[in-house]
Amino acid sequence: MTSAASSGLRGAGPRLAALWPYKLFGISASMTLFFAAYFWLLEHPLRPPVIMPLTALDRAIPFQAQTLPLYLSLWVYVALAPGLIADRRALASYALTALGLSVAGLGIFLLWPTAVPPAGETWAPDSAFAFLTNIDASGNACPSLHVAFAVLTATELARLLREIGAGRAVRMANWLWCAGILYSTIATRQHVVLDVAAGALLAVLFALGLRWCRQRRPM
Repeated sequence: MTSAASSGLRGAGPRLAALWPYKLFGISASMTLFFAAYFWLLEHPLRPPVIMPLTALDRAIPFQAQTLPLYLSLWVYVALAPGLIADRRALASYALTALGLSVAGLGIFLLWPTAVPPAGETWAPDSAFAFLTNIDASGNACPSLHVAFAVLTATELARLLREIGAGRAVRMANWLWCAGILYSTIATRQHVVLDVAAGALLAVLFALGLRWCRQRRPM
């Protein structure tokens, strides 16, 4: 690791410690509320869900059980961006952006329920995939909020890593982690390509909105 990259990563420590009570409570509370709304909509759709169509790319990507840890790593990944924000106003702006993304995605699920096609895979009752299928079913598919939060996190982390002077390898790792999460949503049969594309687009729109607000009111 170069001295520049090392000094950049050392700069992450004070940022992670800054405003930690707000971060701890905010991340915990927001995840709790999000999942409460998400699973309520999953169990109470207004109409039968539309089954999302498969594309040639969906058929080309095989089921890969080994990508499940990457899929689940989102819930560690999403905590990194707010964790590295040291300014209270910047933290509030990011939190409002994430809230807006959640409301938009859940609103789409409410008005237009969707589901992925049956995976065609069978799992042992005590397997991780059986557990995931039982709790997440196959609804709330498009746009993929798993993808949307990964992309929003990646864009914010890219900005923050530049601020602290992180090396190129660290900044590239951020994008590779995000790309891996996106790939895992298809490889685990939790989403199809169209879900991923819609989720990424939704995240980009909110990331651009956050950037526009910061340009108008510099942090």
